[in-house]
Amino acid sequence: MNTPHRLVLWDIDLTLVDLRGLGGRWYTDALLAVTGTSLRELPSFPGRTERAITTEILTAHGIEPTDELIQRMWRELVRLSERGRATLAEFGHALPGAALALSTLAGQGVVQSLVTGNLPEIALHKLAAFDLHDHLDLEIGGYGTLSAHRPDLVAHAIERASAKHGRPFAPEVVAVVGDTPHDVTAALAHGAIAVGVATGRHSAEELADSGAHTVLTDLSDTPAVIRALTAA
Repeated sequence: MNTPHRLVLWDIDLTLVDLRGLGGRWYTDALLAVTGTSLRELPSFPGRTERAITTEILTAHGIEPTDELIQRMWRELVRLSERGRATLAEFGHALPGAALALSTLAGQGVVQSLVTGNLPEIALHKLAAFDLHDHLDLEIGGYGTLSAHRPDLVAHAIERASAKHGRPFAPEVVAVVGDTPHDVTAALAHGAIAVGVATGRHSAEELADSGAHTVLTDLSDTPAVIRALTAA
C-alpha cells in the first residue's frame, strides 16, 4: 500500500552526500576569478544558503554585494562545478543509506524534492555524481538562490509541489530532513515534520535541542528513516 499523500524535502550536503571542503575551494577560485581578490575569510557553510554565503564573503572582503556581482559569482561557481563534475565522486561519497531511503520512499509514492542552500545546477551535479537524483523532483525544490533565509526555501518548495500536484500539502504531511539546526528551524517555521540527521557538524543532542521531532544517527536504518518521515 502506498504511503498517503506526502512530501519529503531533503538537504544535500552532509545529509545525502559528503563533499566536505569543496564549497570553500570553489568560493576561493570564484572570488579571485570574478573580483581579483584572494579569499581571506570563509564563513560558516552548514545550513546556510548561497545567497547568504555569497553576500557575506563579498562584504567581508570589502566588496559591495550587488545583485549583479552575486550573479557573476554564481555563474562562476556553476562553471567550476561543471568543470569538476566528472570527478565529484572521487572527491566525496554518498552517505550510508541515502540511496535506499530515496528509492524506498519513491516506491511508496512519496513526493521528494530538495530544500538546499546550493544553486540548482550544483545541486544536480552533486546528486548525479552518486546517482541520487532519479527519485527527486528537482523542479519543485527550494534552492539557495531564493533567499538568505532558509524557511523561505521550505515555503517555496511546498508551494511549488502543491501547485504541480493540484492539491495542498498540509504541514503534517511535509517532512524536512537535514543535518543542521537551520534545517530543523526552517521546518518548524512552517509546522512541518523536522528530522535531523547527525551526519554533519552538529551532534544529535544539538539537533534535538533545536526542536527536531526525530533525530537519526544516519540514514542506514531504512525502516527507521521511513517511520520518521511518514509518522504523522
